Amino acid sequence: MSESITQPTDQHTGHTASGLGLLVAAAGVVYGDIGTSPLYTLKEVFAPHYGVLPNHDGVLGALSLIFWSLIWVVSIKYVLFILRADNDGEGGVMALTALAQRASRPFPRLQMVLVLLGLFGAALFYGDSMITPAISVLSAVEGLGIAFDGIEHWVVPLSLILLVGLFLIQKHGTARIGILFGPVMVIWFSVLGALGVYGILQQPDVLSALNPYWCVQFFIAHPGIGVAILGAVVLALTGAEALYADMGHFGRKPIARAWFFLVLPGLVLNYFGQGATILGNPEAARNPFYLLAPDWALLPMVALATLATVIASQAVISGAFSLTHQAMQLGYIPRMFVQHTSHEEQGQIYIGTVNWALMVGVVLLVLGFESSGALAAAYGVAVTGTMLITTLLVSAVMLLLWKTPRWLAIPVLLGFLFVDSLFFAATVPKIFQGGAFPVLAGIALFVLMTTWKRGKLIVVERLDETTLPLPLFIGSIRAQPPHRVQGSAVFLTARPDAVPHALLHNMLHNQVLHERVVLLTVVSEDTPRVPLERRFDVEAYGEGFFRVLLHFGFMDEPDVPAALKLCHLSELDFSPMSTTYFL
Repeated sequence: MSESITQPTDQHTGHTASGLGLLVAAAGVVYGDIGTSPLYTLKEVFAPHYGVLPNHDGVLGALSLIFWSLIWVVSIKYVLFILRADNDGEGGVMALTALAQRASRPFPRLQMVLVLLGLFGAALFYGDSMITPAISVLSAVEGLGIAFDGIEHWVVPLSLILLVGLFLIQKHGTARIGILFGPVMVIWFSVLGALGVYGILQQPDVLSALNPYWCVQFFIAHPGIGVAILGAVVLALTGAEALYADMGHFGRKPIARAWFFLVLPGLVLNYFGQGATILGNPEAARNPFYLLAPDWALLPMVALATLATVIASQAVISGAFSLTHQAMQLGYIPRMFVQHTSHEEQGQIYIGTVNWALMVGVVLLVLGFESSGALAAAYGVAVTGTMLITTLLVSAVMLLLWKTPRWLAIPVLLGFLFVDSLFFAATVPKIFQGGAFPVLAGIALFVLMTTWKRGKLIVVERLDETTLPLPLFIGSIRAQPPHRVQGSAVFLTARPDAVPHALLHNMLHNQVLHERVVLLTVVSEDTPRVPLERRFDVEAYGEGFFRVLLHFGFMDEPDVPAALKLCHLSELDFSPMSTTYFL
């Protein structure tokens, strides 16, 4: 397998659609999470427990913090830098971990630290996959409380019905409803922008928040809570990790174009429109998103917001399936049944165990927190932790793999680390205010993954203590040939240089060998996919013995019989009627 990787490519697999089609699709799948952040971000910033007054300076300071956070963290860090850290076109924390692991091979201790960081980042993603559906759907349904008095007690039951229904349809696949995701989210971002313009026209002074002076002024005016308020501002950034995780589906350019031409303008205009509404009526801070809309548009906005939050929830649920599949291929979690829900798209999968575990977690979150405001406390920890881990991993890639000049890389990386550390520090107190859930879930999954990986290594070590070297075994076969029967015997083994125990037991009990004996090892590479021409390695040992290595990437679906058909050696016959597999 080649160990080289080129810096900054723009690969994506399996898509022949036009640039506009990819842009629309990216808007639906990639930006669902961050696109629904306006539902609750500004409401949380002005929540009473933070102590930020909804006056002129407070509104402009909060808007300036949100705007420049979107520019620095999403536009510069993720779109311009992180998206370039592709692992053969694939993104996400597991793909980045494999890349960082490759970069740090000369430094074993650093490699171990980076792998552990990556695993914890992956574990935190599962917490995010439970919190996102809960907070998004709750915040959308809460709009009914604005339209109808006394309906607040229906928010939780309605949210649970929507969420449970969403998990129940997962096994049927998202191919049929997925075609609606892009157009609906394009409408969503267009409506966000239109509502924002509507609000800004009533209070044009709100545009002065584009000046970073108001960020500085906010920290000066709020020396005690200045950093703490970043714990609410970070809600505007939730879903930024999805830009990177879904890169393999669309490629870097469509994701970047969708961000700059559609998503960013819609988000900024809407946040500023909400700020203008608060400037005109400070009481609107209790739910500025819905109070920005005219009265006649309130119910349509609740319906559109609910649909958008379901799409956002679908994106993180599908992401959890993909992450689980990658982790299985890399050997960090036990094998589970993977059901493919599409005949065309390999990446559309369903894992029942993960689906039901997520559903239980989401239901418990909704019942335990009961409102989007209460759940917001639990949200930031998982998001900022993953953002910080991503920066640490990409630092190793830039410095050790890409060999980026240090005079350029170090200032940029220090800037990312500084901002990420501020956001993470702001969310740490939330651990004691309900934010312990994603941390505990992350720790539990981290322990599971590291224990499983270590346990597999221990099992292999124990088996190695009683293994017989292959050359010695073949030598004994030459000296005392056993009875041979027709056909091929394929013995699956994790050790390419030792005799499988199944082969020894077969010899002991049946006293025969097949005329062709294939010792097969499946190798999981740290690249997403392995080309077909590099799938198959074979070595003949004589006496009818062959050593075969099948190489699969962590995004490939290992199909051993299909892969063995690629073998063109005349000595080997893998036809089903003449081949026996021993596990």
